[in-house]
Amino acid sequence: MPKFKYITSIVYDSCESDLPLVYIDYRPYAILKFSEHEEAENVKFQLNISGRMIDFGLSDKHYCPVALFHPSERESVMESFHNHFLDFFGTSVNYQWRTYNYKIPIPRLQNLSVCIRMDIPQEFEDMKNVDNFFSSCPVLKSIDLYFWAFESLSPESESIVYQVESIKINQFDRTVPAVLRNFQGRQAFMMCFLCEPLELIEFVNRWKSGEAFQNLEYLKIIPLHQEIPRDFFMTAIGARHIDGTRKPPTHTVPRVYVEYAHRSNTDPITSHSYVVRKSDNRVASVSIEDRTLSFGVWDKTEEEFLRMAD
Repeated sequence: MPKFKYITSIVYDSCESDLPLVYIDYRPYAILKFSEHEEAENVKFQLNISGRMIDFGLSDKHYCPVALFHPSERESVMESFHNHFLDFFGTSVNYQWRTYNYKIPIPRLQNLSVCIRMDIPQEFEDMKNVDNFFSSCPVLKSIDLYFWAFESLSPESESIVYQVESIKINQFDRTVPAVLRNFQGRQAFMMCFLCEPLELIEFVNRWKSGEAFQNLEYLKIIPLHQEIPRDFFMTAIGARHIDGTRKPPTHTVPRVYVEYAHRSNTDPITSHSYVVRKSDNRVASVSIEDRTLSFGVWDKTEEEFLRMAD
């Protein structure tokens, strides 16, 4: 029971297959595999899962039980297992579905959120299926987007992208889609070929005014082919500074999407520079290093933040 208290996630991972492997948290070994029936002799045993008798085999590759089903039973069998996990672990656990394939439908299951990686090349002619995915997808929690097309998503799909809790995006044109301007989620990791310093200044000033980015916890942006003029930038955003003789607090928060177990938190930001939001006096640490702008929002007022120094 003490071990169960530390379990935070049940992950359905279909990144390498249309049928997911199931993991507890982000551990390297699966606890369950799904597979379609092939031969009757593959059945090793049966179990009652949420009132449904399900055939099981064993996986020599993944060293875990394999839930067997006929094609017409796909969603109902997965729903039975999901209900079993809900009964066993409860609703405090985070249930995630991870995929690289926007063409495969994702079952609508209670408390299930979706994390997807998607590549949109320059010559892309499948926007309709992308739009269908976004419109039919359960709650989209995180997206890892490689976007090189010159034409953006439909307005409806763009709106969904801007609302995800966490986005990681590599893009040629920072305005397609315009994540830096319209993001409404908690964490953004951005890499683009060019990003004008004035756009970064506008981002910070809109946060300071309380006009936008009210939910933001962390942003990291790397313009690949352009330096960020540090002194000009800090002056333009009205940055305040902790005295150089004091050690500033380090900002880091748990990642919404954990890709690797050893990187469960955002990269730390330790900076003497910070800005203050007018509406609630909240502080954000600001750092520019190696062409990278890092922006971390504290759940602290300026007075509370300064008391944390040293």
